[in-house]
Amino acid sequence: MSRQREKPVADLGPRQAKLEHARLEEEIAEHDRRYHQQDAPTVSDAEYDAMKRRLLEIEERFPDLATLGGASARVGAAPAAGFAKVRHARPMLSLDNAFAEGEVADFLGRIRRFLNLKIDDELVLLAEPKIDGLSASLRYEKGELVRAATRGDGQEGEDVTANIRTLQQDVPHRLKGRGWPDVLEVRGEVYMTRADFLTLNAAQEKAGAKIFANPRNAAAGSLRQLDATITAKRPLRFFGYSWGEVSAPLGARLTEVRDRLAGWGFTLNSPVAVCRSHDELIAYYRDIAAQRATLPFDIDGVVYKVDRLDWQERLGFVSRSPRWAIAHKFPAEQAQTVLENIDIQVGRTGALTPVAKLKPVNVGGVLVSNATLHNEDEIRRKDVRIGDTVIVQRAGDVIPQVVSVVLDRRPEGAGEFVFPTRCPVCGQPAEREADASGAEDVVRRCTGSVSCPAQAMEGLRHFVSRSAFDIEGLGEKQITAFYEWGWVKQPADIFRLQDHAAELQKKDGFGETSVAKLMAAIGQRRTIGFDRFIHALGIRHVGQERARLVAMHYPDVRSWLDAMDAAKDRAGEAWADLNSIDKMGEVVADAIVGFCTRPQSRAVIEALLKELTEVVPPERPAQDSPVAGKTVVFTGSLERFTRDEAKARALGLGAKVAGSVSRKTDYLVAGPGAGSKLAEAQKHGVAVLTEDEWLALIGG
Repeated sequence: MSRQREKPVADLGPRQAKLEHARLEEEIAEHDRRYHQQDAPTVSDAEYDAMKRRLLEIEERFPDLATLGGASARVGAAPAAGFAKVRHARPMLSLDNAFAEGEVADFLGRIRRFLNLKIDDELVLLAEPKIDGLSASLRYEKGELVRAATRGDGQEGEDVTANIRTLQQDVPHRLKGRGWPDVLEVRGEVYMTRADFLTLNAAQEKAGAKIFANPRNAAAGSLRQLDATITAKRPLRFFGYSWGEVSAPLGARLTEVRDRLAGWGFTLNSPVAVCRSHDELIAYYRDIAAQRATLPFDIDGVVYKVDRLDWQERLGFVSRSPRWAIAHKFPAEQAQTVLENIDIQVGRTGALTPVAKLKPVNVGGVLVSNATLHNEDEIRRKDVRIGDTVIVQRAGDVIPQVVSVVLDRRPEGAGEFVFPTRCPVCGQPAEREADASGAEDVVRRCTGSVSCPAQAMEGLRHFVSRSAFDIEGLGEKQITAFYEWGWVKQPADIFRLQDHAAELQKKDGFGETSVAKLMAAIGQRRTIGFDRFIHALGIRHVGQERARLVAMHYPDVRSWLDAMDAAKDRAGEAWADLNSIDKMGEVVADAIVGFCTRPQSRAVIEALLKELTEVVPPERPAQDSPVAGKTVVFTGSLERFTRDEAKARALGLGAKVAGSVSRKTDYLVAGPGAGSKLAEAQKHGVAVLTEDEWLALIGG
């Protein structure tokens, strides 16, 4: 992972902000995939949180960079392969984080301002431990457990019903008591106690099986067993403390709902406290931190939630997180060890990432041998050298980072690390791109593109991933083997594997039946959605959501490619049209045009298209509200609601909220004191609404 030099967001120019925002989007998407799909994170929680926080700071200063479904709006990653998909009736979102007491005070201040509370209005919050486990949602209909799903990407998760049913100690198959609604989704955390984790690892070691890094990974790996009988043998537990879809209200306050959930047979996370001030919240935080080592389960902080449910409803959500809750995280754990080597890994987009190879050390109960070094600037800034004694930090109980060097323990003769200027895999030059101002990106990238074996391999792994072509029976393991055997060097080769079917049947792990199934699965993917096709190409900065937006904009794949050819000079109507896509930005547009017009990658696209039967355009979304797809600007002193609440309501109805008026603006909602924006709206003929007219339009 790379990190921008210590340059305040306030000092970034528009071009620099676009470059860094695009880079952060790409890195966060990759870390989401590693954490949520593979249960194998490669950066610490603190480092991940720092990336998210910086991204949000950039978007706050440059609002046009934020995109629907971008990293600031996304939760988790697409569901992993192997389970049926479940669409959540209500999204399963994650929490914003606080790391300092001042940030908790800011959180309370934001709530008071949003709700327009007076100084003497009481604000009650519930404080609870933040369990370090795997989020899950359990759906009950008429009191019976009918489905269970993981969080996945927040919109769609994995169906783990059979596995969840094995957690009989904490998961009732039929709700107890009475008074439950006909439809009830109970949400919470699947976890493993420390004692059970140690027992499981001892048994794994004795059997020569995989040793889990920590209880969270053990819980996730156990729940995601395709064979539920294996899950049944693992000591999993479940805390149920929240809810999704319900057919009837559960109560007026969070404390009341928790009592009802307990009465229906669920184990709740504890200890909790009702707090009425910042001081009471901090006192709870310190008390739980002191108890942390004695609790039977791992926690990585505490959570504060507004108690009144009607206020939760009004506060709603911002991007991927609720406004009415926040996680107050614990500080990182540290240890000292020796840095034995520095490996350079080459990713799908050519990024050269340094990884510290450490003398194994125990950090917070986990044996650590690898850590992130971020990028060459960080190595230079920290003056990290092979042989150094380094301080390693595990934040959030996940993967460590090298924090600093213990200089007085540096071995004699330890030389500065020379970061390679050529790709260690293919030998092509590795360069740092520069923006229009000449400022260098912190990431050094191999220029070999698809001719670089490392990039080609990572690109193929991405191509067959769940969110791309998703070919059943063709995962990373198989694609690696096919690449090493020389059968698959580019995506089109996957659809020519039939030529190797007879030879494949002779390979270990394959047989006539499995090969026949694989070929059938490949054949089914000769027809693919346009958005999946774009996403599968692995274009920098283009994740699932941006791929969908591009696919929605062009009639078909050939029209898209023709338009990219026309935009090759980064000027003219085709270039302007590409940039007009919802918050596309020049950095992303440049990456798309560059990829589509570069001879090597264009040859890959054309070869693939020859193997496909059809690339199907996506369905256009239904217009389910009078302002869906409309651009709205709010101005003046709004009296019926706060500005934040007005924007949140508009976004919830599918509108786009802009900060300034242009010809593309559909509505200006103007309160008393409207000034230049009102004049601009009148100049462009934009419809101007009062607050009452706006409420009438959206249905009150």
